[in-house]
Amino acid sequence: MRKSSRKWILLLLAVGVLAFAVYRSSGFIHLADFSFGKLVRAVRGANLFLLGLSIAAIYVCYAVRALRWKGFQSNLGPSRFLPIFQMTLAGFAAVFLLGRAGEPVRPLLLARKEKLANSGMFGIYVLERLFDAASTAVVAAIALLLFESHSHTGETASSLETAARTTGSVLFAAVLGAIAVLVYLRLHGTAMLERRLQGWLAARNWKATVADVVLGFARGVQTIRSWADLALSVLYSGVHWFVVLLVYLWVSHAFGGSLAGIGLGDAMLVMAFTLVGSAVQLPGVGGGSQVASFLAYTTIFGVEKEPAAAVSIVLWLITFAAVSVPGVPLLIHQGLSLGQLKEMAEHEKEELKA
Repeated sequence: MRKSSRKWILLLLAVGVLAFAVYRSSGFIHLADFSFGKLVRAVRGANLFLLGLSIAAIYVCYAVRALRWKGFQSNLGPSRFLPIFQMTLAGFAAVFLLGRAGEPVRPLLLARKEKLANSGMFGIYVLERLFDAASTAVVAAIALLLFESHSHTGETASSLETAARTTGSVLFAAVLGAIAVLVYLRLHGTAMLERRLQGWLAARNWKATVADVVLGFARGVQTIRSWADLALSVLYSGVHWFVVLLVYLWVSHAFGGSLAGIGLGDAMLVMAFTLVGSAVQLPGVGGGSQVASFLAYTTIFGVEKEPAAAVSIVLWLITFAAVSVPGVPLLIHQGLSLGQLKEMAEHEKEELKA
């Protein structure tokens, strides 16, 4: 098959996946009078320039993620931006296709692409998730202050506030614990672990595999080796989440009406509750980032239900589903099918459990 024909087929496949996501997304928020047709009409009436700018910005976020990973990976071996960026897109497309089960795919793809140990790449993944959790905790803390400055009543608003407090507290405690472990590893290195696991490393059975995985994780999370590394990682994290915040602002303004009055602080509030909604189940409401953003728009800012539903769905499509357009072709280019992705994810989960 000619390369140009193959590219068109891959592109059409990616667009097909995204079109299916658009169709499926209309059922996330259950309103008696809201339909797929109304979603399409709402998008047609939106500011397409702002929506296009938001899509471009979300790919900038993936590029910033790739730069942060490149910095971590440079202390383990080869570290090239383009392959990391490509596998980042492919990895998040796997999460879109498989849900949480697709999380291990990205470090596995990067390990295979760069010919590095899986355990070391999973160590970087753990470190990356720590930075994301810390950023989320900061966003949740700021948003909680903003939330308390708004007048709100009702059981739903109370559930949102409780969920925000609970999630923020859990994230903060988890981040403190992880930082303590990282500081210990940074001060003492892997020498202590290597001494304790020396007997296991010399074994010719499953113990050697376990010891190799543990040491790989330890080396991976030690990729921050200087204050400059730490400052650069914090900078990348800050830029990433600020651009995400701009996406929330621009998508809100794109729909006009009462949504045009959403400010930067308001957009941060919506983003925070979206992050909360993706992590917890709200009493009497359920979970999901779309539902949480819909409730934030309607409960806190008094936006009408139809535009609130439309903007919540479009936010989900841009921030989560849009990666499938380049990501799915990249997965196929790597010779991976949906079944193989599931096998990779399940195999890694079983190894981690062991």
